[in-house]
Amino acid sequence: MREIVHLQIGQCGNQIGSKFWEVISEEHGLNATGIYEGDSNLQLERVNVYFNEAHGGKYVPRALLVDLEPGTMDSVRGSRIGALFRPDNFIHGNSGAGNNWAKGHYTEGAELVEQVIDRVRNESESCDCLQGFQLVHSLGGGTGSGMGTLIINKIREEYPDRIMNTFSVMPSPKVSDTVVEPYNATLSVHQLLENTDETFCIDNEALYDICFRTLKLTTPTYGDLNHLVCMTMSGVTTSLRFPGQLNADLRKLAVNMVPFPRLHFFMPGFAPLTPRGSQQYRALTVPELTQQIFDARNMMTACDPRRGRYLTVAAIFRGRMSTKQVEEQMLAMQQKNSNYFVDWIPHNVKVAVCDIPPRGLKMSSTFIGNNTAIQEIFRRVGEQFSLMFKRKAFLHWYTGEGMDEMEFTEAESNLNDLVSEYQQRRRAYSVVCRFDNLSERIWIICGIVSLKRKFNFCV
Repeated sequence: MREIVHLQIGQCGNQIGSKFWEVISEEHGLNATGIYEGDSNLQLERVNVYFNEAHGGKYVPRALLVDLEPGTMDSVRGSRIGALFRPDNFIHGNSGAGNNWAKGHYTEGAELVEQVIDRVRNESESCDCLQGFQLVHSLGGGTGSGMGTLIINKIREEYPDRIMNTFSVMPSPKVSDTVVEPYNATLSVHQLLENTDETFCIDNEALYDICFRTLKLTTPTYGDLNHLVCMTMSGVTTSLRFPGQLNADLRKLAVNMVPFPRLHFFMPGFAPLTPRGSQQYRALTVPELTQQIFDARNMMTACDPRRGRYLTVAAIFRGRMSTKQVEEQMLAMQQKNSNYFVDWIPHNVKVAVCDIPPRGLKMSSTFIGNNTAIQEIFRRVGEQFSLMFKRKAFLHWYTGEGMDEMEFTEAESNLNDLVSEYQQRRRAYSVVCRFDNLSERIWIICGIVSLKRKFNFCV
């Protein structure tokens, strides 16, 4: 089997993670204690991707639940699916990170990290063919961002050839939980840039917008937001967990989606998203799903894809449908909107089709886009970071934990470089590629760079 080891870190990571295991268990026909009660052999055929089979026909999630305070762990244990998880895999400290990245990465988190890596080794060694790691965390707090990136670094050292895939909740402009979010997020992105293969950027503002505008929920709860994220998470690995006509796994996804190693930040989306009372008024068809997944209002990241260009796109369709129709619809979408796709990657849409739909739907589609517009998020965080860092505001909390100011400067510069790279891929290439002569290309690139330096404008 192509197993995945799942880690959920911090309060946000554990809340999303618990909801994810509810969704996955339901899809595989498992009850709240991990006993199979399903109705199809297909549910158990590849259940080992996420579950270990234990004594007495019980299936146990290959999951590690980590936090620096016991509160979140207690609420997961006391929840409906608390008995599903292996007790040894609950790992927590007692003091918490207090929204401080340095505490999670250097002091409190560093004390606990060996225990976590020991459990990771334990889970990995019991796998036949480990495909990679999936980590759920937020970048705004202290544990998910600080300790989350520390765990990623340690796993990367031990398993450099496995896929590292993260679902990262990014800070958003209108929904902020923490004042020092820009610091924590910038320091985290600095680490994610170097140490992950795929990062799915999710943010609360976009999720709230989907709940208000599309699903017409007047008072969405975190449970509603987490359910949206989980549908995407389960969609990404569908082809691994169920048989399909056209398969995709985490490595195929990375190879097809990441044209340059640093540009691995994706915009996820999901369809169909319809208000509860309106399902009967819409036909669930492949054209309808294709239309919805490319709709800016269905994106789970608070930036508008129309303000950038798609470098690459992946779409995972679920349900009984014609592969030919899926391919035709995706091609038609690409040709109709060719201005929104870069012209230097000719076939930049990857498709997977799986026969098994999610629970309660006849068909669905999961969208993953690598779009240059995602730079808006990084630029926004970078601007907020520099406003505070110029005045050295809140810095003593970080330096008090042993951090150096140079680390902040490096992280800021790395983030700004990332924004510049996205801008460069968005425009420069499409100008340059129209010239056949190599010397003309070099001349134009040099000209653009010198103009940029002289007048300090964005390319």
